[in-house]
Amino acid sequence: MKTWYLPIGFLVLGLLVSYYLGFTPVLVGVIYFFCSIVSYCLYAKDKWAAKNGHWRVQENTLHISALVCGWPGAIIAQQGLRHKTQKASFRVVFVITLLLNLSLLGWLHTADASQKLRHYINTAESWAVNQFGVSKGTTILLALTKFHCQAK
Repeated sequence: MKTWYLPIGFLVLGLLVSYYLGFTPVLVGVIYFFCSIVSYCLYAKDKWAAKNGHWRVQENTLHISALVCGWPGAIIAQQGLRHKTQKASFRVVFVITLLLNLSLLGWLHTADASQKLRHYINTAESWAVNQFGVSKGTTILLALTKFHCQAK
């Protein structure tokens, strides 16, 4: 296993433990998953454009996609596609975005942030039910935003 994949393994394990202990809902993991898919696609498009002489995806766009929970997909794309692995300045900024994202995730495990997260999720759930009633979509939303247990 390449060392670049270790942060992804730690993230998955951390999200499972975080959910089990009641700090974050399943939705956090789902967000990481979908943002990673988008990030991977952006890297694949950039790799294709680089090979074929077309307009490239801006590096800032790749970094932003990593910052907003897409860094697991970015790592998989970098390693699997062998793209953006040699440019040192890009790698440094990428590592910074990864650390910033993990810092925010860590912050969600503080008492203040956990309380705010629960408040915002409860507000969003109430809004969704008021706007759309109890439908299949709101039922899925409620399931994804449910916490495993009360925060410690």
